[in-house]
Amino acid sequence: MLKKTCPEHGTFTDVYWSDSKLYDRFRRYSYVGSGVSTNNGTLSSVGCPWDCGICSKHKTGTLLANIDVTNRCNLSCPVCFANAKASGFIYEPDFEQIREMMLNLRNQEPVPCYAVQFAGGEPTVREDLPEIIETAQELGFSQIQIATNGVRLAKSQEYCEALKTSGLHTVYLSFDGVSKEPYIENRGFNALPIKQKALENCRQTGLNSVVLVPTLIKGVNDHQVGDIVRFAARNEDVVRGVNFQPVAFAGRIDQAMRKEQRITIPDLVSLLEEQTEGDIPSSAWYPASAAVPIIRFVSAVRKVPLPEFTIHPHCGAATYIFENEGKLIPITDFVDVDGFLEFLESVTPEFEGQGSNVKKLAKVLYHIPHYIDEAKGPKDLKIVSLITNFLKNGTREHAAQFHRKSLFLGAMHFQDLYNLDLGRVEQCGIHYATPDGRIIPFCTYNNFHREGVEARYSKQYRKDIEVEKKTLDVQEREAA
Repeated sequence: MLKKTCPEHGTFTDVYWSDSKLYDRFRRYSYVGSGVSTNNGTLSSVGCPWDCGICSKHKTGTLLANIDVTNRCNLSCPVCFANAKASGFIYEPDFEQIREMMLNLRNQEPVPCYAVQFAGGEPTVREDLPEIIETAQELGFSQIQIATNGVRLAKSQEYCEALKTSGLHTVYLSFDGVSKEPYIENRGFNALPIKQKALENCRQTGLNSVVLVPTLIKGVNDHQVGDIVRFAARNEDVVRGVNFQPVAFAGRIDQAMRKEQRITIPDLVSLLEEQTEGDIPSSAWYPASAAVPIIRFVSAVRKVPLPEFTIHPHCGAATYIFENEGKLIPITDFVDVDGFLEFLESVTPEFEGQGSNVKKLAKVLYHIPHYIDEAKGPKDLKIVSLITNFLKNGTREHAAQFHRKSLFLGAMHFQDLYNLDLGRVEQCGIHYATPDGRIIPFCTYNNFHREGVEARYSKQYRKDIEVEKKTLDVQEREAA
């Protein structure tokens, strides 16, 4: 539980993490990153969360950057954390501003940002979105995605083709369930046919990296988490994963329903174990930070700095599942994940510094099969080969080969004012880029900074400034 006392508003309590054993297990995977150079950010003065962006106390670089290309939207969802369309003004950075934001991300030190997501609002309402995506590719982003409700993708195969041709890698598609009821509650109408058509258009145009993103709310769609995963598995030719987002009580959602609708990551893990009859147990899940030993090993072998997933261990959870003879099995059924990670962590120091790593790498790769029982895995999955190839080369393509054979399951619980933990904020790896050159952690942006940024850079604000300038010019001429 998290308990806070405000001298003005009183005491508040909220569920932070609903399983103490899982809390302790995840806490073992806590790593401190190198953060972002102050050349790219601001010095700490007032203190977190007001010094964004990004301040010198921040411990994790930008793993995924969000750029809101508009606050316009073609829907009015009751659960929108961005409260799109409600401000009364239009926030829509122009093309050059967006390019400058991307340059700022690519110039980050010590590790540039490699992944960008265009969001909003609804990014597809911008006619120049394909050109924005193309520019992101030119600037060197290796992972480019959009967060979308799928309305425009459902309307036009040609538009899906244009997105693919421009260089889009992944579609983050809001997807709340496999029946109409969750959509009526979360979106205000039955949006399931739109999701199904959007998926089909992606399939037909070869845009075959879709991640389903359910906004998870207790009493609304928590009874469908197993069905959502099974739906994803049936559409594995186009769906690469499911990223559950337990609802944050920020933006448009009714905060009075917090205690009834709050759901945590351990709740999801427990529900999925129950609804898959134990096929996906809680033991199969790890925090995103568990990937740090793998990244640090590859970085040492290649002798190049790579983005480290040093986010707070209680921010999210993930696992990989595979289909084996009609049954879903997690990676932990045939890979000793803990042993594998501990082994990589123990040998990484041998690769640091100067000198050739060829012989040392061959010795490490020799031991990899000791942590894998391929007989228990899918018959057509050459997991040893996939892992050794990635450890040797560490390229996006070798990582993609693994992802194409698996279904990623993830959960990211974004914070609201009731469960905000500054320790999590300082290790956040999902950031917003803004037109004023700042880089702002996701949860502080949505709880403290969004309204000010959107107001300052809105079209109405710029119009008001122009009117004020003209008025001053007239007054100066009259005075002269």
